[in-house]
Amino acid sequence: MNLLARVFRGRAAGTLQTQPQPDRDQVRADSGGYVYPLDRWARVDRFLILGSESGTYYASEARLTKENAVNLVEAIRADGQRVVARVVARVIALSVSGRAPKVQPAIFALAACAGLGDELTRRYALGEGLRRVCRTGSHLLTFCSYIEQFRGWGRGLRKALRVWYESWPVRDLAYQTLKYQNREGFTHRDVFRLAHPLAADAERAALYAWIVKGDVPDAELGSLALLRAHATAKASEDADAATCAELVRTSGLPREALPSTWLREPRVWEALLPALPMTALIRNLATLTRVGLLTPKGEATAAVITRITNRETMRKARIHPIAVLAALTTYASGRGARGSATWTPVPSVVDALDMAFGLAFENVEPTGARTLIGLDVSGSMSAGTIAGVPGITPRAGAAAMAVTFVRTERDVTVMAFADRFVRFTIGVDESVASVVERTEALPFMGTDCALPMLYALEHRLAVDLFVVLTDSETWAGTIHPDEALRTYRERTGILAKLVVVGMTSNAFTIADPNDGGMLDIVGFDTSAPALIADFARG
Repeated sequence: MNLLARVFRGRAAGTLQTQPQPDRDQVRADSGGYVYPLDRWARVDRFLILGSESGTYYASEARLTKENAVNLVEAIRADGQRVVARVVARVIALSVSGRAPKVQPAIFALAACAGLGDELTRRYALGEGLRRVCRTGSHLLTFCSYIEQFRGWGRGLRKALRVWYESWPVRDLAYQTLKYQNREGFTHRDVFRLAHPLAADAERAALYAWIVKGDVPDAELGSLALLRAHATAKASEDADAATCAELVRTSGLPREALPSTWLREPRVWEALLPALPMTALIRNLATLTRVGLLTPKGEATAAVITRITNRETMRKARIHPIAVLAALTTYASGRGARGSATWTPVPSVVDALDMAFGLAFENVEPTGARTLIGLDVSGSMSAGTIAGVPGITPRAGAAAMAVTFVRTERDVTVMAFADRFVRFTIGVDESVASVVERTEALPFMGTDCALPMLYALEHRLAVDLFVVLTDSETWAGTIHPDEALRTYRERTGILAKLVVVGMTSNAFTIADPNDGGMLDIVGFDTSAPALIADFARG
């Protein structure tokens, strides 16, 4: 009856979304609607950025992961070197501007290339690929846990791992192996027993002995002072807080190398704070508050706020917006997504995280385009998580992305939609947490992604750019979204453009790949707002 009502209200009609458009290359999505398939390489890109953790409303994590894995394997067989190049480029972009929330999908893809590719692909993956993608000890151990799914420990793999260890300066390698001692069930000792790296000098031999047997190096080896400090910390686990803090200040021990009992002391965290990496700082704001270091008017609080609201500092740290959004939503809630820990949020820290979210995106100049944001809040957008980050559903992520447009553009309207369209005003000064909370409270069900264009037609809105933040699982309309855009162009004479921001790593898009006025991008790439602005300008 709702369908009939829409038709008889005179709304623009075309092909039902549950049917394919004539002469269009469309496929049936999991929801039952017909959409455009992503090509093989676009889906590889979505997987590298968004992963497949937690699945979606229509596809379980196991199924979505399998589909992405099959697509990845097909891409490797078609052109394995192109896949490696894509992985390397994605990780380089990640290291420069934080393009992807997590590096694990890229490491998984590299391991697949190293195991399933032809000889040239394997050499590329185990050579430049391993060097450029596995930039930390954590990355290397993760790679080792993945590689066993695709191949055995042959000579080429062992040599590649030996080269990785031998290429690091001794001091830096000591830091990496101390900070990242265990990942995915693998330790550096495990890798050494398989790869057998060779020590070219006494310092490196002492480091390798510590990795394999736990031998504390001699005091004469200055580059291994961190390992001796770690041994002192373990032996002094029950020391008083002042002694612990002093050792942290003088030795530079990373947080991961400290006994867990020390991390309950505010003095120790105060000693860690100046050298604490930005990502670790943002992740541990709740802990800093719970142990009593962050207080409404404390000096440490002011120092933390200064760091996380500095654009240049955020840019250099390459903090991804998802990491900030996760910290913001978790910290503001006062309780962890996992476990039973609670704390009382410091309001100024919440405000600082809200500001940091905007800083995590590339700086965007306003386009001046008349913009309509279509915010998909249907039931499917509430299922699963973006990149496996607890609490960050596609619906929450889309709401947060919408905030960036409101804060950037001068002429922008935001509408929330599912099977109907509702005005959803976002204030320029409204917090991200508030917007996310309001969208989570909207009780919408089915999905009709044509609604942004239809609403603009019915209300005679002049729109240059439609931006739809969605999972593309559309099925509830009387006309396809791309049909609705073409109808809008014909009736208004405005050559409006459509940007579809995909929030999940499924294989679908509502954007017609043959229409130069439609663009499909992956949500939560840090460059997404800037890319959309460039597209709007032509």
